[in-house]
Amino acid sequence: MTPPALDTLAFRRLMARWPTGVAVVTAREKDHDYGLTVNALLSVSLEPPTLLISLTEIADTTPVIARTGAFGVSFLSAAQRDLSDRFARTIPPEEKFRELAFVRGTLGPALLQGATATLECRVRQTVPLLDHTLFAGEVVAVGPGEDATPLVFHRSSYGEAAGETSVKLPAAGPRHA
Repeated sequence: MTPPALDTLAFRRLMARWPTGVAVVTAREKDHDYGLTVNALLSVSLEPPTLLISLTEIADTTPVIARTGAFGVSFLSAAQRDLSDRFARTIPPEEKFRELAFVRGTLGPALLQGATATLECRVRQTVPLLDHTLFAGEVVAVGPGEDATPLVFHRSSYGEAAGETSVKLPAAGPRHA
């Protein structure tokens, strides 16, 4: 018996129940910076240290990473909610980086100041999968970043710091899709 097709909106709502950290993935090609907000990111190996990111095919950053073979990751702090929103919007790349404090990584990508940690990765493997591309990147440089509360995303909303050792997650009922 074939299971019924899953409604994509229902699947999205279900996945919203999985709390994640929030990061900005960046890349640089020639004199242009690109970046987007992600929460589809995971550590896949310690030897060598390797990170996996999943990017939609329609993001302007995806082909840049494919061509250059490098990307940066900045784990956002709770104080950087505005950066998460900025890099999640479909706006020209130069708008995303306008008046933004960052340092340039050794491989070229912008690494956002104020992040809880930064990584630079060299692409080891690229896997096209449905409407996304998976990039497995070997970590070649790390920055410890700020000792700050991380930005958390849950139920399509941001979590909030509740003291130094805990995060308050949003209640049921998404505020935005």
